[in-house]
Amino acid sequence: MRNVVHLGRAIWHDTRALMREFRVSILGFLLVTMVGGFLYGELYYLARGETIAFIDRPYIMVQLMILETPETAPPEWYLILFWYLLPPVFVFLIGMGAADFVRLFFFRGERQNAWQEAVALTYRNHIIVFGAGHVGMRVVQEMVDMSFDVVVVDNDPDPGVPETLKGLDVPLIVADGRLTGTLEKAGLRYAEAFVACIGNDHVNIEAIMKVRDMNPDVRIVARMWDDQYSKQMRQFFNVQSILSSSDLSAPVFAGAAVGVEITQTLLVNGSEYSMIRLTVEPGSFMDGKTVGTLQSDNDMDIVLHGRGDEVDVQPPRELRVQAGDTLVIFARHDRILLVVSRNRRRAKA
Repeated sequence: MRNVVHLGRAIWHDTRALMREFRVSILGFLLVTMVGGFLYGELYYLARGETIAFIDRPYIMVQLMILETPETAPPEWYLILFWYLLPPVFVFLIGMGAADFVRLFFFRGERQNAWQEAVALTYRNHIIVFGAGHVGMRVVQEMVDMSFDVVVVDNDPDPGVPETLKGLDVPLIVADGRLTGTLEKAGLRYAEAFVACIGNDHVNIEAIMKVRDMNPDVRIVARMWDDQYSKQMRQFFNVQSILSSSDLSAPVFAGAAVGVEITQTLLVNGSEYSMIRLTVEPGSFMDGKTVGTLQSDNDMDIVLHGRGDEVDVQPPRELRVQAGDTLVIFARHDRILLVVSRNRRRAKA
């Protein structure tokens, strides 16, 4: 049902866009048939004293345009003008419409873009991803896997990106995401979040400024290379989350160097928290202690315990930890670093 509603809305928006493409021809035709027909009927009454029904007047204009004369040519000059002027007017209108049709036929990308924009305008509470590079596409895939509606904005997508997004049923707006018109086409007014993934900090900042101005309530997540921008972005543009490559990669590299895995740091109520996977070293302060004791004494939560082929999620407090066990621990980041240090030193607490 949801897909049917999306399709119906998309067809409506696309039809409106298509009408705009042929608006000159359509409006010209209506003007000639309705206004011209009304004027012809009034002049005919003045000349002949006979009334032409209003419903027949547009039809007479169509007959004159296609050279199917409704009667013999009238002697009145002001009526005969209609007979001679309407055929070239018709040719002009047909020519305008044909030119639009040929342009859309041979430049089908324009219609494809219009359809993508029409689909995007049907979404509500969706995620807008600005940038379809490696990071942006990974974000899109994750959001799709979580069943979120996603709209991608990129003014120069890499080869293969449009096809990949089409396979994911994700509309792509090929335009500059820093422009008001582009963000309107992406449905920013109804979006839940805006993710800036461009590899250029200045471009991301320009887009975020425009986004925050157009939608004060949308959640903004930004990718930044330069850490000095982070504080200013949070303070002045109310950006909920700023992720820098150094912040994301440093814990991973540091952990890999000592044989542990550290997740991205999370900021909760002003404090940084992390999750880590490590192996208990022989003689470590954890070797021989129970899960409950380790959690209480070290202000941490052991969320997973692995020994051999057995894995316990939220292991019982009375379980005794041994050297060689795998632990997944969640705690404040400074506590995590201390746990890693003490485990590596192999010194009993």
